[in-house]
Amino acid sequence: MIDASAAAAFASSSLAAVADASKAPDMARYLKTDMPFYGVQKSGRVPILKELTQRWIPNSRSEYFALVDSLWALPHREEKYLAIGVARAHDRFVTKSSVPRYRRLIVEGGWWDLVDAVAINLTGKVLHRQRESMTPTIMTWLHHRDLWVRRSAIISQIGHKGDTDIELLFHCCTDRAHETDFFIRKAIGWALRDLAWTDPEPVARFVADHAAELSSLSKREATKNL
Repeated sequence: MIDASAAAAFASSSLAAVADASKAPDMARYLKTDMPFYGVQKSGRVPILKELTQRWIPNSRSEYFALVDSLWALPHREEKYLAIGVARAHDRFVTKSSVPRYRRLIVEGGWWDLVDAVAINLTGKVLHRQRESMTPTIMTWLHHRDLWVRRSAIISQIGHKGDTDIELLFHCCTDRAHETDFFIRKAIGWALRDLAWTDPEPVARFVADHAAELSSLSKREATKNL
């Protein structure tokens, strides 16, 4: 059985060893958060994540959750990035059974950098693999009381390219088009723009047909590639 607390201790000590305190304030300021940073950018986290994924390999879903949770519970932003990275790395556990845990990360993350990483790389991957069973969950998320869960539903197909369920995507966009929140409107535009890279004509028609419903931000973002 793996020692999740040892993995967490390794992550913290490794980040502290390469921390650049001069960068930490700017990183926090950019993300508009009071959460502390070590000041370790992505390039500095890559070898730490590699070591984590090679030394602590979960043998069960409960061990997988324990490992992710031990990192997520740590106080610094970079430790949460590592938690998401570890969750992605152990691919055999990225299934619908893990989605309730991913939703918890979305709600607790509560900001775009953490939420989008989970929504696209974890929940979105499950949707891609288990579309039939996962689609009802996405439909439910559209009406969740938490803004970030709703955003996650909208952007869950980013990167699916030709495998995108266009009907589901367009439903997500029209269902949430009435919302005034910036992050929802941006998500609608982003999700449409991503599809437009591979399938521009349906996006162009959708934006034209729903011009009165979509916000100017959503329309502007959606049509950047057209």
